Amino acid sequence: MRNDSRLSRMLHVLLHMARHDGPMTSEAIAAMLGTNPVVVRRTMAGLRDAGYVRSDKGHGGGWIIACDLERVSLLDVHRAVGGPRIFAIGNEHSNPDCAVEQVVNEAVGNALRDAEALLVERLGAVSLAELGRGFEARCAASS
Repeated sequence: MRNDSRLSRMLHVLLHMARHDGPMTSEAIAAMLGTNPVVVRRTMAGLRDAGYVRSDKGHGGGWIIACDLERVSLLDVHRAVGGPRIFAIGNEHSNPDCAVEQVVNEAVGNALRDAEALLVERLGAVSLAELGRGFEARCAASS
């Protein structure tokens, strides 16, 4: 099964945009990601709708950051880009009267709820600004 990389790809884009002087075109972002500008526009639309970026058309136009990076979490971006459910694992419901299925579903369901709650909490605790500071620190350390 292929991983959904929208979150990491859009975090990558947002950090580049935050450091970039002026707007970035869909074509430039697509070249950076090795994808099609249409895919970029479709994905960026969710970020625009959430108020995290805005786009200007015409000569000199493109995408720019429209938010305070301290106030936007990784979870916010995940939700804005229409990220999938956190886990694709699910329970079987073909025989709901079976006691074995009930016990298995309860155990798996509880574990998944706990894991998802932890992941959502952690994604919600990290801001885009924090990622930016981590990037800056790595750049400074390698200089």
